[in-house]
Parts: sequence; structure tokens; C-alpha cells
Amino acid sequence: MKKIRNNILIILFAAGGLLSQPVFAADVAAGKSKSATCAACHGNKGISMIPMYPNLAGQKEQYLVLQIKAFRDGDRKNMVMSPMAAGLSDTDIANLSAYYASLDPAGK
Repeated sequence: MKKIRNNILIILFAAGGLLSQPVFAADVAAGKSKSATCAACHGNKGISMIPMYPNLAGQKEQYLVLQIKAFRDGDRKNMVMSPMAAGLSDTDIANLSAYYASLDPAGK
């Protein structure tokens, strides 16, 4: 019985580890090449010059993924962001998120 319980714990820990890892590694360079449209509002280095638009530089990658997908999927509505995110694939979103997460939040 103890052996079965130990095996179940091992499986649960392994599954938890797999679920917490991204399915693929995002491509920062691809995200940068896709970011030109984003830069109009969020700045070239992810620092917005427009007070009502957030800075993206240095944001947590998973947070950005979740928010952009929410705009794309209609779970979060915004008259500017929803149409901007509508054409993005999961790969595009992962790459953009990795790119913005890699930037210095001080804008340097």
C-alpha cells in the first residue's frame, strides 16, 4: 500500500512539474519582430509615452500571455486591444510576451 501511495505521489509531482512548464520555449527575437504594431502605443522599448497605456517592459511573461489571450478570446474587452490581439496566434502571443518580459522596465 505504501509503495502504491509513493508511486501516486511521484506521478502527481511529475505531472505538476510538466503543467507548470511552457509547452515550448518562446522566441524573443520573433517577438521583437512582431512588436512593431505594439510599439505605437506601448513604446519601442515597452515604455509607453501615453499615460493611459501600460508599460510592457519587464512585465511577467505569463501575465502578458494570459492578458493578451483574454483580449484575443473576448474574455477581456477593450476597444483598442481586442482588435489588435484578434489575429495573434498562441505562438505570436508567447513570443511577444517573452520579448516584453525580457526588456528592462527602466527603458534602458
